[in-house]
Amino acid sequence: MVRTVLVTGATGFVGQALCDSLRINGYRVRRVVRSADAVREGDAADCVVVRDLSTGVPDVAVLTGIVGVVHLAARVHIARDDAANPLAAFRAVNVDGTRAIALQAAAAGVRRFVFVSSVKVNGEVTHGVAFTEGDAARPDDPYGISKYEAEDALREVARETGLGIAILRPPLVYGPGVKANFLRMMRWVDRGVPLPLASVHNARSLVYVGNLVDAIILCVKHPAAAGETFLVDDGDPVSTPQLLREIGDALGRPVHLLPVPLALLKAGAACVGCGSDAARLLGDLVVDSSHLRRTLGWQPPFTRREGLAKTADWFRELPAA
Repeated sequence: MVRTVLVTGATGFVGQALCDSLRINGYRVRRVVRSADAVREGDAADCVVVRDLSTGVPDVAVLTGIVGVVHLAARVHIARDDAANPLAAFRAVNVDGTRAIALQAAAAGVRRFVFVSSVKVNGEVTHGVAFTEGDAARPDDPYGISKYEAEDALREVARETGLGIAILRPPLVYGPGVKANFLRMMRWVDRGVPLPLASVHNARSLVYVGNLVDAIILCVKHPAAAGETFLVDDGDPVSTPQLLREIGDALGRPVHLLPVPLALLKAGAACVGCGSDAARLLGDLVVDSSHLRRTLGWQPPFTRREGLAKTADWFRELPAA
């Protein structure tokens, strides 16, 4: 019997990788997408269009016969949010939409619901001690707050309905298809831009998309995942300068790092309105994923070197920016 998994956000960066891996692992995939136009050729046979999760979710019929739901779709972090009330806009999709999908899944008899949350539920920075699942939540932006509230809403649904909820909190995800800051770093390295980061001695956890997808699929099928929250990462924190050097190795490009005092970097970033971006480049954010490893026996199938090599292969095929 072919098992079917429903994936929301199926055309996104993580969603496409997940759907491909599910299919390789013998699952049938039912994709929930905002527009059929975004679906790759050959993937349109089992798609459900839901244009706005704040106003509608898949009905029970769509969820009937599904062994698991992986909920990736979300209103994501926006650098310059023009919503009149950003927190309300995030809540409408990330909290109310998530709760509604989970209730529909429970009504349809789905046994497992995997929610991809964010390390932002824990906070933005660590101070010598890695984040764990047992830490008090300290989200400090509307996106992080909405993810935290969505987690709480799902736990309430689980108590009311018996739906098996598994929650994953990834840090920065990289891999083929990556966008935003990671892609920007790759372009800096590829162009040989001198970067004033040689004096940075931080530590940051990352997760390769292939490792995240592997953990998601394990949460779909492992009995012990129900009711659990897991931090997930590659297991090897890296400093920003070392990451840039490793990107350079993967791309076959030399990396030019200049020593500039951290205080000067932070002051300069603040002056041009890039304080939050600078914090991610200069600060620490380390997670402890040992709970996932112990509870489910998970090990990341890819090293960071392997993940960066695959990302570099994809990057070389991009049109010139």
